[in-house]
Order: sequence, then structure tokens, then C-alpha cells
Amino acid sequence: MSMIDTLPRSRSYSTIRVDSDGAKDSHWLYMHAGRQPGTHPCFQSQMLDDVLAALSALTSQELQQQKLSLKHLVIASDANVFNLGGDLALFSDLIRRQDRNQLLNYAYRCVTGVHQLYRGLAGDVRTIALVQGDALGGGLEIALACHTIVAEEGVTMGLPEVMFGLFPGMGAYSFLCKRMPPQLAEKIILEGNLYSSEQMHAMGIVDVLVPRNQGAAAVSELIRNQRRNPHSYLAMNAARNLAQPISLQELKAITEVWVDSALALEEKSLRTMDRLVRAQTRRLQDVAA
Repeated sequence: MSMIDTLPRSRSYSTIRVDSDGAKDSHWLYMHAGRQPGTHPCFQSQMLDDVLAALSALTSQELQQQKLSLKHLVIASDANVFNLGGDLALFSDLIRRQDRNQLLNYAYRCVTGVHQLYRGLAGDVRTIALVQGDALGGGLEIALACHTIVAEEGVTMGLPEVMFGLFPGMGAYSFLCKRMPPQLAEKIILEGNLYSSEQMHAMGIVDVLVPRNQGAAAVSELIRNQRRNPHSYLAMNAARNLAQPISLQELKAITEVWVDSALALEEKSLRTMDRLVRAQTRRLQDVAA
């Protein structure tokens, strides 16, 4: 799903595209760019690497600048969904092989990325999630890591990991607790229900709700409005990181709990995971048809 106006392309990646405006004040990172038929729009390993490389490049660019100025990073998707979450096929394989090192490596990369988004990269970036399609599991977690979630109506969002005996271990609990009471965050995680974007907006999780096909325009307007008062938003970034900190250490510790929980799953739970992958594949085929 593309932005209304085409922006100049920055460096090339195999699974994402990053477009920047002429003044380099905003960057739009589109997940699932060039996705091959049959591949799932989820956090596959190569896309994780590409996202981390893009965030690192943008952070280095901001740090090299002499004067602190407000920037924006928009996380969006080129697929018909925002993101279906973790790579369940990979999880199933690694769990069956009891490969803790690879599972932990995957999890660490995930939380490193969402931590950068939560902090605003070098501190002068406002992060915005543009959710124009379903955001499930880790797909919702990356949105929750952003300062602002803009979602279109009729989108499905949720944390369904409890279906196969797990919990969302890439930051969901930490991020949700910054938006709502911990008891409600636990309820959302442990019940594993799916919600409409309208329901998520009513709960205060989605910040801006707009009609279908108006998400990109709403994000552009949001960026324009924030640029009118840049110093306030820069100060708010700093204040937020001081008053509402989420450390990388916290996220890594929680994801280690997730890894150990995953490795303890029984075959019944893994078969449920496999069925979910097949159901997602059928759904994507139906959409493509």
C-alpha cells in the first residue's frame, strides 16, 4: 500500500523499501516490498535484517547532523496486510529441533528493532505506524512500539499467540502497559481475541482512526502539523524516554521468557501453529485470486 505521492527512493533492500521526502525530514519504510508469491507477509529473517539495517542507517544519519531537528519515520506495508507477526513456520521448525540459540537470535533482533522505534531512533524521530491491513502478533507489536498508530477502518488487530500456548514476547506487554492499565493489557494478551481497528481506537490503542484509503493522507497531515511545533515534539520525545522508559534489557529479558516458553511447547501446540500457517496461506491465496 503506497503513499499518495511518490517520494524519492533511498538505498535498496530486498524485502523493504524506504522512501524519503526531499528535505529528508521524513522516511516511509514499507514492509514486504517485492514479496514473492507464496511467501507470508510476516517477520521473516531477511526482512528483520533489512529493517534493522534501515533503522541503523537512519540513526547514523541523524547522529551525524550538527543540529537536532524533528524527523519522522512511518512504518507501513506494501502487502494487503500490515504484518501477520512472527515467522510461525520458522518457529515450529526451531522448536522441534530445540534450537534455542537461533530462536533467541531471532527474538533479540525483533526487540532491538522495536526498542529503536520506541525511543525515536537517535531521539529526534517521531515514529508512526500506518496500519492499512491486518496487524497480528508481532505485526501489532511493531505498531505499538511507535509513538502514534494511525489505522484505517475495518482492519483486524490482535495478539493471538495464546492459541498455540505462547504469549507475544517481542514487547507487547511493555508497550501496552504504557497505553492502558496492566490488568487490561494482561486480559488482551491472555484472551487472544481479535479486534477491529474501531474497537482498538475505542480502547485507546489506535491513536487515529480514518476511513479506508485515507491513511496515508492522514499521516501526511499529522507530519505537517507536528512540523509546525518541532521543539515541543523533540522535548516530548526526551521527556517520554525519561518518564516512560522501556529498556532494551527489559525487552530482552521478557523475550528470553518467550523463548523458554516456546521450547517447552508440546506437539499439540506445534500442530496448532502449523494449521495457522496453512490457514494464513489459504487466506492470502484467496485475496490474491
